[in-house]
Amino acid sequence: MDSRLHVFLASVACLAGLAFTPLAAAADAIGRVTHLSGLLVAKGADGASRTLSVKSEIMQGDVLTTQRDTYARVKFIDEAEVVLRPDTQVAVSSYSYDAAKPQSDSAGLNMLKGGLRAVSGLIGKRNKEAVSFTTPTATIGIRGTHFGVLFCQNDCGGVPTVSGKPPENGLHVDVADGAITVRNNGGIQVVNSGQFGYVRDVTTPPTVVPPQQGVQVTMPPSISQNQGTGRGATNANDVQCVAQ
Repeated sequence: MDSRLHVFLASVACLAGLAFTPLAAAADAIGRVTHLSGLLVAKGADGASRTLSVKSEIMQGDVLTTQRDTYARVKFIDEAEVVLRPDTQVAVSSYSYDAAKPQSDSAGLNMLKGGLRAVSGLIGKRNKEAVSFTTPTATIGIRGTHFGVLFCQNDCGGVPTVSGKPPENGLHVDVADGAITVRNNGGIQVVNSGQFGYVRDVTTPPTVVPPQQGVQVTMPPSISQNQGTGRGATNANDVQCVAQ
């Protein structure tokens, strides 16, 4: 089996195999940290910062920042999940879900730097247009999806590639299941399951790239194995599951 296909199948299995249980959050909470390895900080809409741990609630307007060597997984109120890489910053610009009010659906995340993997939840299943991921070079829409995103700005030297060279600066995406649309001032591109995409900058059209030029966003399997301390064990030698 092709090694890239193996990674895709493993990544789908790792996230899909995790039981989805309803998130019992406080009225203002829109998510919760379920797995964590390292230091995760949230800056709230009021400007106050707090250090998060497993079971910490994510609030509307939070800006989440993972430190070096930190991986974190967040489960949102509609059962969507996002796994953050080290040195990643994501703002929760909007998140609203009410099972009885699909017209109020909203799931908007703004990735300011770094990388993540995401699996869409109930909002994505019933109201795909209400889900968006914004990045510095493009906006990503979903079509019932499991995908990875990596934004490089002279800071992706440790990310493995087929060529052995660091990924080029810009936005890299890969899709393990479903499809995404990548849109910016230069145009729009659909990236389907098993494909890779690349966006150089905000004015350059998004493109599908050959597998040998693609970059997979991967996470260590240990992110799904919490220890009693509320920190997952992360080993750089772990076989990677869910993205590079």
